[in-house]
Amino acid sequence: MPEFTTPASDAERDESPRRFRPASVAAVPLAAVGQALGVAVPAPADNVEITGISLNSRTVEPGDLYVALPGASRHGADFVTDAIGAGAAAVLTDDAGAHLLALSADTPVPVLVVDKPRNEVGPLSAMIYRSQPADRRPLQLFGVTGTNGKTTTTYFITSLLRALGRRTGLIGTIEILAGGEPIPSLLTTPESPEVHGLLALMHERGLDAAAMEVSSHAISYKRVDGLLFDVAGFTNLTQDHLDLHSTMEEYFATKAELFTPGRARTAVVMVDDEWGQRLAGSTEVPVTTLSTSGRNPADWTVSAASPRGLGTDFTLTGHGGATLNIHTGLPGTFNVANAALAVVMVLESGVDRAELQAALDSADPFMVAVPGRMELIADRPAAVVDFAHNTDALARALEAVRSPEPGSRLIVVFGATGQRDQGKRPHMGAIAARLADTVIITDDDPHDEDAAAIRADVLAGAREALDKESLDTGLLEVFPRDEAIRHAVALARPQDTILVAGRGHEVWQEVKGVNLALDDRVELRTALTARGFNVLRDDRIES
Repeated sequence: MPEFTTPASDAERDESPRRFRPASVAAVPLAAVGQALGVAVPAPADNVEITGISLNSRTVEPGDLYVALPGASRHGADFVTDAIGAGAAAVLTDDAGAHLLALSADTPVPVLVVDKPRNEVGPLSAMIYRSQPADRRPLQLFGVTGTNGKTTTTYFITSLLRALGRRTGLIGTIEILAGGEPIPSLLTTPESPEVHGLLALMHERGLDAAAMEVSSHAISYKRVDGLLFDVAGFTNLTQDHLDLHSTMEEYFATKAELFTPGRARTAVVMVDDEWGQRLAGSTEVPVTTLSTSGRNPADWTVSAASPRGLGTDFTLTGHGGATLNIHTGLPGTFNVANAALAVVMVLESGVDRAELQAALDSADPFMVAVPGRMELIADRPAAVVDFAHNTDALARALEAVRSPEPGSRLIVVFGATGQRDQGKRPHMGAIAARLADTVIITDDDPHDEDAAAIRADVLAGAREALDKESLDTGLLEVFPRDEAIRHAVALARPQDTILVAGRGHEVWQEVKGVNLALDDRVELRTALTARGFNVLRDDRIES
């Protein structure tokens, strides 16, 4: 997002994705930047060269083009002095930003002005960092979009590619990997300067491929502009992010932008829902379809699914009787869908089917642990942490963890995020009331919204379902969240299942602008141990 805060401390700078910029970037003359923008370069511009690009004065480094964009409350032009102090060689802004600069003291670096600078950031980032150049070995790029399943699918793609001997990178909700140490990710898809810088770094480090989550925010805010994905994948579309998109039609249209010739070479689309069917029928890029239900005609269909441990063995069957035998170690039919999508996307990238089957057989790549995604904390009682934070994902998670053991109960702890799509809150409450035996409604990330009001919205949906459908589900409101988790453990018997949903891998809870340390996995392990239950090994994020 555009500027909205003061310059960062040294510690904050060190945590920035700019740590992952390539070691060497060929300088781009400012005149070439102006030519790409179609604008004249003002004086003083002699010998000015650009070696980076940033939307945030806190991450500017010497030689950067600082892009001053309008923000919710402040314009990026207000931070030009900070950017220049950090070494910005030039500024790109709009008419409003230029006006603000004209009112202040003289700006000692060239200022370029265009109507919509946000639209130029992706292509400029690609040019400056040479992230997808035609004159060197290509880095295969996989992009996954949809409401649910993006994170797990990108982890599965990465794990499968590694099983095939490829060196891979990852850009997503949980972490960023560029062949070195992982860092936590602040956005599902980083801003385009970081994306292009990371891809250039992956080239520099000799990686072969990268998998990336592509959120609707990333498409709307042009974070993936200037990229061409070799394979784009679509998981599903359910209600979420309507605070940004207003309607499901607008949400779908945004997602569909990824599946256009300027953004993707080929597509793999799940057609289990109406949105996938519409996308497959309308995209202008070559498309391969995939169905897990078998109800809709598709190029590849999941069949012969059978449980193995917590996961599933299944077969993918294609035209002409072609088959692939697959195992996923994560529970739930949705993880069958995630694994199937990963397999078909890698297949469509040009991998031979026999080679792919050999990797699936020898490495069992879908046993990979995905932090905060169906993450098993204990097995008796079964205790699971998942990121499910909308109605569809919560329903799938609840169905996936329901134990067949006679007399077992399912206890769920969850809340709803503040300052997000409010319409989904009562639906989430109703789904929990229908599918769990005990529902404990608590806080997620309230942000600046009143936490009690958020809980009330969720509770209203649960109570309505209880009353209208004569359900005997236990319903509790317990807060704060760590107390709710302890309460769930206090209720649990060895044969029961506890699902803590909504926050997954997150380790901070934002309340009224304050970040409180809170990791559902840690809280659940601590509570279980205090009651004398055994917990499983504490798996950290893979590097």
